[in-house]
Amino acid sequence: MIDISNPENNEPTQDNLILRIFQWLLVLFLIYLLITAVGMIGAGFKGATKGQATDLFAFATNPFMGLIVGVIATAMIQSSSTVTSIIVGLVAGGLSVEMAVPMIMGANIGTTITNTIVSFGHINKKKEFRRAFAAATVHDFFNLMAVVIFLPIEILFHPLQKAAGYFATHLVGGENLSVKGLNFIKPITKPVIAEFKNLANMISEQGANILLVVFGIIVIFFVIIFVGRLLKKLMVGRAKDIMHGSIGRGPVSGIVSGAVVTVMVQSSSTTTSLMVPLAGSGVFKLKQIYPFTLGANIGTTITALLAATAISGDHAVLALQIALVHLIYNLSAVLLIYGVKNLRKLPIEGAQWLSNVAADRKIIALIYMVGVFFVLPGLLVFTYQLTM
Repeated sequence: MIDISNPENNEPTQDNLILRIFQWLLVLFLIYLLITAVGMIGAGFKGATKGQATDLFAFATNPFMGLIVGVIATAMIQSSSTVTSIIVGLVAGGLSVEMAVPMIMGANIGTTITNTIVSFGHINKKKEFRRAFAAATVHDFFNLMAVVIFLPIEILFHPLQKAAGYFATHLVGGENLSVKGLNFIKPITKPVIAEFKNLANMISEQGANILLVVFGIIVIFFVIIFVGRLLKKLMVGRAKDIMHGSIGRGPVSGIVSGAVVTVMVQSSSTTTSLMVPLAGSGVFKLKQIYPFTLGANIGTTITALLAATAISGDHAVLALQIALVHLIYNLSAVLLIYGVKNLRKLPIEGAQWLSNVAADRKIIALIYMVGVFFVLPGLLVFTYQLTM
């Protein structure tokens, strides 16, 4: 007979508890590194350009090219969280918000490639592949629709930029641009940024600012990779429970669940990719997964908002503004496209049509993925450069 009162029987539980506490502390440390890295990018970019950001980013003065840059960068990195964090840092260094908005929209499109890749895991089973590919590409069609609707309006009237600017100004204290409630961030990140500045100067005094930007980007890559892995271990089981308990209860519940899970795992790619196998196996229908995917779009904005807290000084309000643009844009797209019945069904119809074609001819799926995310944007950039 096993004596359940024996403390030794509880050791595995205690060990697991200690391990989980350690993992959560490590997550907090990685988040600290994230906001520090964004501060590095802002400081390095500002020092390198001496406020002349438009000179280095002349290619993005065209909103359309900004959009393409956002798509390509995110498709290559496979992380909109990384790209939007970098954009926040660049805005803090002097890149105009007006140029950054299309890049944010492009990042939304580029991030959908991850779950499209995951759907190829079902390619040997026609019915499963059809369901999985539809679940993956419904995200593509929704984000493409959002850009088609909102980008022309933004170019003409700047509603997202104005709304985000209004909230950012009030949140950081108005005309003096002080980051009142967020000032605790600067003291805890400044020493680390200073050490990286010293390291950059030791390597190359002339290229120190560029090296600081590179260090910041490398740290962001490191953080996104490892925080994703940690949070998957800590939260994926719980995330699955939330999915099974909430997705089938209705669209509002699905959207909220998608947002909550994405905030927990800090990656919309992780959230939506987790749904693809469930769709392929028939556990959930496309109409159930669709709103959950939209919630992931909203939840992923938390990373840019966290990154913006690293910024202080004259550009603090601008960094927060572009982070809020991401949030307002994704919320507005969900409210408009999903809220209007005739618009709501278009992404589903598009995904179903494409998945039927791709299930019959698998090469079409590969051509679609490579063409939409790499070849077409690359050709557009190349054509644009030739005309300059």
